Amino acid sequence: MHKLNLDAPFNSLSLGNVSLNFVRELMDKDIELNIFPVGQSDFSAFDKLPEETFEYIKESSMNSLKKLERSTPTLKVWHLNGSEKKIGDKQFLYSFYEVSSPTEEEISIVKAQNHVFFSCSEAAEIFKEKGCDNVSYVPLGFDPDFHRTNKEYLGKDIIHFGIIGKMERRKNTQALIQLWCKKFGNNPRYQLSCLVNNPFFKKEQMDQQMIIALNNQKYSNVNVLPRLKTNSEVNEVLNSIDIDLSGLSNGEGWNLPAFNATALGKWSIVSNCTSHKDWANNENSILVDPTGKQPCYDNLFFKEGGQFNQGEYYRLNGVDISAAMDQAVQVAKSENEEGLKLQEEFTYKKTIEKILEKIY
Repeated sequence: MHKLNLDAPFNSLSLGNVSLNFVRELMDKDIELNIFPVGQSDFSAFDKLPEETFEYIKESSMNSLKKLERSTPTLKVWHLNGSEKKIGDKQFLYSFYEVSSPTEEEISIVKAQNHVFFSCSEAAEIFKEKGCDNVSYVPLGFDPDFHRTNKEYLGKDIIHFGIIGKMERRKNTQALIQLWCKKFGNNPRYQLSCLVNNPFFKKEQMDQQMIIALNNQKYSNVNVLPRLKTNSEVNEVLNSIDIDLSGLSNGEGWNLPAFNATALGKWSIVSNCTSHKDWANNENSILVDPTGKQPCYDNLFFKEGGQFNQGEYYRLNGVDISAAMDQAVQVAKSENEEGLKLQEEFTYKKTIEKILEKIY
């Protein structure tokens, strides 16, 4: 039996969802798993989590220090920032990268790992070009917490758009809401649901961001949703929409909301760049090509001159996005059969098998 440390967060954010799905697959392997949770664990989002999985994580975490050995390899799920810290001698990092210019610090951290798995093939190539010969691309998978409900939500005559993910300049959240309101605002044939709470903003900051996004107006067909506590609630939102706008981002490490929506048979409008190119194509998505690149700095999550996250991400054109929305409207009520195939093409079982193949 192999031994493995898992150094990872468990919470409602993207990294937490990835970590939980890693555990689900590792439980089925012939592995003695020692779990070292990062930060305060919060399993409240995983309302469909079997009790035995929760107990497995709890017991493995409680006993991890008793079984600590320097020779046991560690799989760490984290950002590059902070991954210089190791539990044992051998560390394998699963990480995410969304910009263009690795810093000396980032390159050193990557080289210090036994291997780094990036969720984006473009990110892996960027680090290879910087002399990192210990990196590879390993895609994520479809989360089994999400499934089709086959419910009717707003009626056959209403086209429902959705945008899901943190309010952030990189994701073009404000600009997309503004563009949609200019195009469809107060038209009862269309609805927009916004699930865009950013946990790193204070409430007053978040409120101000939404006021700007809505041009300080109220629209009868725009629904601003509060933070949802469970994956089941998020699943209902994904099933209710016809067209997903979450993929219109300037740079992504994978983009779970857009991927999950597409895999549930929804029509996603997706920027044809970074990790999107690893799963989105002309058959399963409506692609918008970037018009170039732009500096990534927003003085919030990307600060110029820092040790991490420097350089550029892509730029999208509003005219192209508007045209893509028109295209999406034409197919909104039809099933995205190619999108549904993503559930089988990308699985966490395949993700873990590729990781373990490299570790052992």
